[in-house]
Amino acid sequence: MRINHKRHKALRAARTAAAWVCAVALMAAPVLAQTPALADAPAVATATLPRDLSPWGMFLNADIVVKVVMVGLIFASLITWTVWLAKTLEIWSAKRKARAGIRILQDARSLADADQAFGGRDDAVAKLVHIANAEVRLSGNASSEGLKERISWLLERLEVAGGRRVGRGMGVLATIGATAPFVGLFGTVWGIMNSFIGISNAHTTNLAVVAPGIAEALLATALGLFAAIPAVVIYNVFARSIGGYRALLADAGALVMRLVSRDGERVPLSLSRAAE
Repeated sequence: MRINHKRHKALRAARTAAAWVCAVALMAAPVLAQTPALADAPAVATATLPRDLSPWGMFLNADIVVKVVMVGLIFASLITWTVWLAKTLEIWSAKRKARAGIRILQDARSLADADQAFGGRDDAVAKLVHIANAEVRLSGNASSEGLKERISWLLERLEVAGGRRVGRGMGVLATIGATAPFVGLFGTVWGIMNSFIGISNAHTTNLAVVAPGIAEALLATALGLFAAIPAVVIYNVFARSIGGYRALLADAGALVMRLVSRDGERVPLSLSRAAE
């Protein structure tokens, strides 16, 4: 009898525990059903997260304003490298011709000999010699101080013109280097604005809603730096190289003035010998 009584009490306790478990489960079911963070988070992430977060995918999913900014920065980068290639070849060729012209001036005994050695060449150093020789022929008196002053003025203007001609295109590099970071910053600000608008429309701070706009903003910033940094570096390299070219033209002008002075000394000497 005692065994049956204990068994009966155990069955009653088990039934009571099962009833409590069922009651707790029934009470928790509506709470879980009303929790949107757990039920909707995967759906929101699946619905808003782009399939491709590569640079090309971010470009395709970007706002039209951000796309225009990115295309403009890529175009500016192409201009930078085009100017780099063209100016590298131009400055290299100009320096090579200037050094060759300086060697001719160093070997020449008179301005007429130098003019004949240059022949029909039209580089910067040859123009210095041609215009100096033309001024001597027009003046007639190679020993006058006024002739030397006129030739010095002409040579100075030709040197400035040669440096200006080689320096063409440097303004484009300076403009790109100065403005590209700010253009990229504009794309960054616009992308962040779109991110906040997405957060407001979705009524959630889920990372899947914020990440695309932030990624687009950072990509615009990266493109701005990608366009600006090479432009600044190339500008500085060309500035030094053009300064070296101008120094070569100054050396050539000094050699031309030496020949003019040498020819001016020969004229009085020949006149004095003729008088004797």
